[in-house]
Amino acid sequence: MRRIFDFQCSANHIFEAFVDSECREMDCRVCNEAAVRIISPVRNMLDPISGSFPGATMKWARDRERKISKERRSAE
Repeated sequence: MRRIFDFQCSANHIFEAFVDSECREMDCRVCNEAAVRIISPVRNMLDPISGSFPGATMKWARDRERKISKERRSAE
C-alpha cells in the first residue's frame, strides 16, 4: 500500500514522499544523499463546536465574540 512518509537525510533535509509501506530509504531530493524514513509528529485539534471539550468550546466562544465585536466596530 502506498502512503505519504517523511524522510530525512544526513544533511537534515526533510521531505515527504508517496511510497510503498515497505520503503525505508530513498535518495534525498536536494542533495541525493541517502534519506531514511522518520516518524513525523501527529497534529491534532479538538473540535470546539461539539461541546465535548469544554475548554476548547469556551476558547472558541471567546474568540468568536471578539471577532464579531471587532467586525461591528469596523462597520460603524
